Parts: sequence; C-alpha cells; structure tokens
Amino acid sequence: MPPVERIPQRTELLSGSQRGNQVILSWPAPRRNAGEGSVQSIRRVDVYRVAEKSNAPLAMTEEEFGARATLVGSVSYDEIKKATNTLTYTDTLELAGEPARLRYAIRYVNSAGQRAAFSNFFLMEPAARVAAPPVITGHEYSESAITFTWEAPKTNIDGSTPVNLLGYNVYRVAASQPQVAENPLNQTPLTATRYEDRSFKFGEKYTYVVRAVSLGPLAKPVESLNSNSVELSQDDTYPPSTPTLLPPGIAAGRIALFWTANPEPDLAGYLIYRSIDPNLPKDWTILTPSLLTRTTFTDENVEPGKTYYYYIRAVDTAGNKSQPSEVVSETVP
Repeated sequence: MPPVERIPQRTELLSGSQRGNQVILSWPAPRRNAGEGSVQSIRRVDVYRVAEKSNAPLAMTEEEFGARATLVGSVSYDEIKKATNTLTYTDTLELAGEPARLRYAIRYVNSAGQRAAFSNFFLMEPAARVAAPPVITGHEYSESAITFTWEAPKTNIDGSTPVNLLGYNVYRVAASQPQVAENPLNQTPLTATRYEDRSFKFGEKYTYVVRAVSLGPLAKPVESLNSNSVELSQDDTYPPSTPTLLPPGIAAGRIALFWTANPEPDLAGYLIYRSIDPNLPKDWTILTPSLLTRTTFTDENVEPGKTYYYYIRAVDTAGNKSQPSEVVSETVP
C-alpha cells in the first residue's frame, strides 16, 4: 500500500518585519499538500492579529489568543499552489493612536473548513515615525555604471517631521530573476541620494527601487515602502581602448608583430591590418579572418625588398572596435 500522505497541521516558523505602514509576515510554504479533492488539502491560510498594550504580559495561551484575535486576512489556495519556498501576507496598518504591540498567528484551513491549531506567535511593536518612500528622479549611463538619483522624503508616513532617516537601501531585480532580492545592493545604508550600480551586465534589464531606512523600536532599522520603480538597461556601445603595437621583429621571410594586451574584461580579440602604401585609407587588408586572441602575429606572406605597414584594432564581445593603433612598418631584407 502507498504511504499515508501526511500534511503539516501547523507551522512554528512564523516571522515578520515592518516596512513603512505594513507588517510583512512570512513562513515556510507546506512542502507537500494533499490532492485537491482530499479533505486534508490546505485550502487557505487564515491570518489573525491581537493588538495589546506595549506593557502587557508577553505570555498568552492559544485559548486567550483565539478569544481576542481578529481575522485580518487569508492566503488563498491559488497562492499556496504557486508558492515555492515561502508564503507571505501583508497587513497594512493605520499607525494611529497609542503605541501598541501586535501579536500574529496563522492557521491552516482544510477543504472541509476545519482549522488547524494556531502557529507560533509573532510579536512586534510597529514604529509610527517611519520615513515616507523616496522618489527616484533621474538616471545616467556610463561604461562602468548605471547611476540613478532620488529625492529624500519630506515627512514620515504619519505626516510628522523631522524625518526619521538613517539612510537608504537600494534593491535590484533583473528580468531573468523572479523577484526583488532580499538583500540590498549596498552593504550599509547610504547617506547620499545617488547610487552607482557597477555590477550590472550590458543588455540585461534591471528594475530598481529605493527604500528609506528609519530608526525603529529597540534601535532596530525599519525600511520604508518601495520608492517608484525604474527599469534601466544599456547596450554595450563602448569600444575597447586603442591597443599599443610594439616595434616589429624581422626574420627570414617573415615579420613578427607584438602588442600589449588590452585590459577590458569583455575583450574578444584583435584584427590585424596590412598595407604596402601607408597613405591608403585605413581599410587595409585584414590578415586575420577571425579574431586573434593572442598578442602576437607572424606575417609569412611577405616578399624580400618590400616594406609592409601594419596596425591593429581590439574588438569586444559586443562587436565594438577600437580606434586603429599607431602604424608600424618593417622592410623585408
């Protein structure tokens, strides 16, 4: 007989954090769920909340919580099915009146409407004086960075001033990623209203948001809601630097060329050009039908008594070509 499918009846890993006027709860998604027709199938997750005074006793029984709690929302069956590792629920607060401690718990509900036991309690004292979101205002591109700027918030989310502001966190999501990364790009909160993203890739589309960071209860940082988002991308239109062609070497029936390696990480190779007339336009004969990846080249197709002129160009992976190097020449004895 196949093993009996056992579905988790509760979680003990409910956690959360404040962002602006929201409390974002999270817990591990059930690793297995019974079939849609099974009575054991988890059909939704109910979210409960109790608001209590900040100095109220920390201990509370499940019975006391059940008698006082308000059902604030649910996670639907569709959301449960789509979840991979984590389920979340966002509780939007008014943040008015006296400071309070909030106590949350969740319950799984099966297809018969039966409720499991409450999860562990998650307690927090939300901060009312959290900075409003910043506003991204501009951007610019360079070969080494995508740079954008923003305006600082003028008030806290409750309308009060001065702004409770420690700094800013910058988040990025690439088009190839499912969601915004959990950790910001910056290691510590930024004090400037400008960020240079130097870890971007050419051709990749990125969406950026900025969050203000405020000082919350117990001296813990609290982030604002997201700023407006901006989608930025830039193609590689920047050519490599001009390579330096060294004096050539001469041997019987051949001319050897040498040059210093280009520093660009996206360098694809080099093209070698030759002419017997230095006054011709720079569309000389290309001696390398494919890109040369080393920094030496030997021209064996030469004739005694003739002078040959050479220059090289560096090419990157996007096909951008550098300016021609200085021309060098050598006469075959």
